[in-house]
Amino acid sequence: MSDIRVLVVEDEAIASAAHAAYVGRVPGFELAGTAPDGQSALRLLNEFSAAGKPVELVLLDMNLPDLHGLDIARRMRSAGILADIIAITAVRELAIVRSAVAIGVVQYLIKPFTFATFADKLESYRQFRQQLAGPGTASGKSATSQSEVDQAFASLRAPSELPLPKGLSASTLGSVQDFVRQQHDAVSATEVMDALGMSRVTARRYLEYLADAGTVSRTARYGTPGRPENEYRWSGR
Repeated sequence: MSDIRVLVVEDEAIASAAHAAYVGRVPGFELAGTAPDGQSALRLLNEFSAAGKPVELVLLDMNLPDLHGLDIARRMRSAGILADIIAITAVRELAIVRSAVAIGVVQYLIKPFTFATFADKLESYRQFRQQLAGPGTASGKSATSQSEVDQAFASLRAPSELPLPKGLSASTLGSVQDFVRQQHDAVSATEVMDALGMSRVTARRYLEYLADAGTVSRTARYGTPGRPENEYRWSGR
């Protein structure tokens, strides 16, 4: 899969430069360009498409000097520009979020955010793209299973976007997530228990939460004494 071409649309020069630099630090993504306003963004999108180098992802600020981000998204769709959109904005109004989702915004980043949060969003988007362009798509088959579709869309949800069940903490969740991410092989709840010093039941609760969020994949591990045990693998591997 070739690198995903990204257009950063942001009117604040410092933020634009930071977001462009962030894109360059995330593997699998290529900065196509930056635009300081809506009209410039639409022009660049059309120019890249005409040159045979279409933009695949737009990091779109909602509040621009000339056009609102929602207007830009609508104009993109009207012009047949199918690039996905991640909204990057300080706007927190629920109505804006709902409207953004309705016109095809795949993810929403609230300013200010860290590089780690930014990278997680792009990584989950990359996984979404990879899963939708799996073997079935590559072989020319249009059909796919319900579980494959569910897994693809689940990859767009970060764990922070799902409410933590009672008894789970964000800090411990981060530790479990980091541990699984660093492993080359799938891990079980018992292995997480031994590594992080928690009970097996607790380790399993965190792993199941990450699996439901699409952050890790979950499969049955056979070949061990007793009942089969689930194993969990970082979804980016």
